[in-house]
Amino acid sequence: MSAPERVGVLGGGRMGAGIAHAFLLAGSHVTVVERDAVSADAAAQRVGESIRRSVDRDPALDAGGLAARLRTGVDVALFADDGLVIEAVPEDPELKQDALSRVEAVIAETAVLATNTSSLSIDGLAAGRRRPERFLGLHFFNPVPASALVEIVHGTATDAAVIDAARSWVTALGKTPVVVADSPGFASSRLGVMLGLEAIRMLEEGVASAADIDAAMTLGYRHPVGPLRTTDLVGLDVRLSIAEELARELGDRFAPPALLRTMVAEGRLGRKSGAGFYDWTEETR
Repeated sequence: MSAPERVGVLGGGRMGAGIAHAFLLAGSHVTVVERDAVSADAAAQRVGESIRRSVDRDPALDAGGLAARLRTGVDVALFADDGLVIEAVPEDPELKQDALSRVEAVIAETAVLATNTSSLSIDGLAAGRRRPERFLGLHFFNPVPASALVEIVHGTATDAAVIDAARSWVTALGKTPVVVADSPGFASSRLGVMLGLEAIRMLEEGVASAADIDAAMTLGYRHPVGPLRTTDLVGLDVRLSIAEELARELGDRFAPPALLRTMVAEGRLGRKSGAGFYDWTEETR
């Protein structure tokens, strides 16, 4: 099994850079497109830093060779020769629809178009596609280099051969694919968000400290990371957006706690802002 020879990633933030890094390690040539030159340069720096960390862990890796297979830019036309293009822009339906339409206008008819959404309906996003049979979700997890899972989400129109190809690509990345049908929150977000929201409610009610709530899950249930620390890593704003979407689709059991709304309004978004349920100041310097 092998990864596609050429892969495109639209959006070079933390997730997009991580996805690019994963495909570079698997041998692909990767193009990352951002909205402007400054953002494209920042994306190149993020991927470059990921490459350096990988080389530190495995000196046998060729840092120069990895970097040589990466290019960044601002024009989606750079995706014209890519066999797979993954959209990794923020979780906003209109933004994603616009991004997907721009990419679909320039890629080959044989290319596969994927979205990295963690909660938005694949069928909903496919409704605007010219080739919905070649569209699916590839839900990577943060941080991408360390995660072992990719959720493959197929819509009602996704071709079975595209699902099979996606399964082989994920395996080539050294990760485990799970295939789920399009449904609110898929499998991972639906379960993960529910646990995270209940942990926030427990903190809000004074049941225990953030550290003790997390320890109950890491030590008691062998979760690698507790639900509140996970929320900090994902981003409180991202988790709030997903919870609101799930509440609309599945009801009040996913209603965001007041504490979550307050922290987002105050800018305490987790690791990326330096503060959330934990202090991340040292990591943001």
